[in-house]
Amino acid sequence: MSTRDAVFPAGRHELYATHRYSAAIRSDDLLFVSGQVGSRDDGSPAPDFEAQVRLAFANLEATLRAAGCGFDDIVDVTTFHTDPARQFDTVLAVKDEIFPQAPYPSWTAIGVTWLAGFDFEIKVIARIPR
Repeated sequence: MSTRDAVFPAGRHELYATHRYSAAIRSDDLLFVSGQVGSRDDGSPAPDFEAQVRLAFANLEATLRAAGCGFDDIVDVTTFHTDPARQFDTVLAVKDEIFPQAPYPSWTAIGVTWLAGFDFEIKVIARIPR
């Protein structure tokens, strides 16, 4: 039987309590990370799109680290974009800094109309190192 343990990065607990979800769930050797946005400490969006993307990756990294993982442990990525045609080049530039060489994780990008005041969100599945 698999286990299911909640994982939270330092700080930010109020965000998860308010919206009633876990930052990530550890189940056996997999980590399922909830969508991370470019929110500042007060919960507001970063002021421009690139800053939101960079902060979303930073928030993702904090959640991964809380579970003993890093970017190299990610196997699957899903991103959500409010204006994919205009935003994708910026996302790819930041992604290339995070994942500079193959093998890359699988990646699905989805255009959406609403992200609760944000313009980018990233969720991942990672394998927890033993």
